This record gives sequence, structure tokens and C-alpha cells, in this order.
Amino acid sequence: MNKLSVKQKNWLLTFHVAFGGIWFGTALCMIAIALSNRNTPSGDELYAVNAVMKLLDDFVIIPSATLSLITGGLLCWLTIWGFFKHYWVIVKWIATVTLIVTGTIWLGPWTNAMTAISNAERLQALQNPLYVFDQKAVLVGAIIQTSCLLVIIGISVLKPWGRRKIKKQKKQPVASNS
Repeated sequence: MNKLSVKQKNWLLTFHVAFGGIWFGTALCMIAIALSNRNTPSGDELYAVNAVMKLLDDFVIIPSATLSLITGGLLCWLTIWGFFKHYWVIVKWIATVTLIVTGTIWLGPWTNAMTAISNAERLQALQNPLYVFDQKAVLVGAIIQTSCLLVIIGISVLKPWGRRKIKKQKKQPVASNS
């Protein structure tokens, strides 16, 4: 397996940190937008706010989360960190994949539904129980996701758990049939 040079590793790490930062920063912005979306005075503004959230989700959150996962995978594969040598790497993998899956299953569809409902109903969307549920769920989900991202960033910096103790298997002598 080829390992990266120090310069290559640093470039890959830079991209990994940048994509994670973009994901985190955009998630914070979406919380601010979702909070401001609760007191929208007009139907056009309600739809515009939801359309912006959908745009950020589709064109910033999804690509940055995906690229963060890919660069993290490359760092594990092409450096001494490995995929399973350190507890902090394992926790980051599980947490990142969990955030991407929950975002894909719940947050993305809720955001899409809010946008579609507000496009069709404008201000009347605020009386639609499905819209109201999606609006609250997106806000709560975004707060949870962003908090988890902050924890992942902390784990990346602090590397709080050490290396796993992996027992090396003794090589069994090969029996010959002679």
C-alpha cells in the first residue's frame, strides 16, 4: 500500500479540514435561517427562505459532507492512521456516516417538503400540520447535527482516545505433505 509524502498528506488534510469546516459553517447558517423562518411575515419570503435552505443543503452541505467523508477515507487509507488502529478514527467514521445517513433520510426530505409546501401554499403553509412538523424537525435536527459536527471537530483536534491494542496473530507453520 502506498503512503503519502508529508506534503501530500498535509494537502489532503487541508482539504479534509476545509470540507468539514464548510459543512459545519453551512449547518450553523441553516440553523440561523431556520430560526428566522419562524416569524416570516409574507408567503413569498417564507418560500424564499425555504428555497435558500434547500439550495444550501443541495449545493453546499451534501457536497462538503461527501468530500469530507472521501478525504477522511483517503487519509485513513494512505497514512499511518488506518481505519481501525485508533479509537478516535473509528468514532469519527461512525459519527460522520451516521450524520450523512440521517441527513439523507430525514433532514433533506423535510427541507424539500418545506420548500414544496411553501411554494404551493405560501403563507398558508404555516397552517399546514406537515409543514409545521417539518419546520420544527429541521430546526431540531440541524441543531443536533451541528452539535455532533462540533464534537467530531473536537475529536479530530484532541484525538482523545489512543491506539487500539491489536493482538498480533502468531504465524502458523505451514504443514508439508511430504
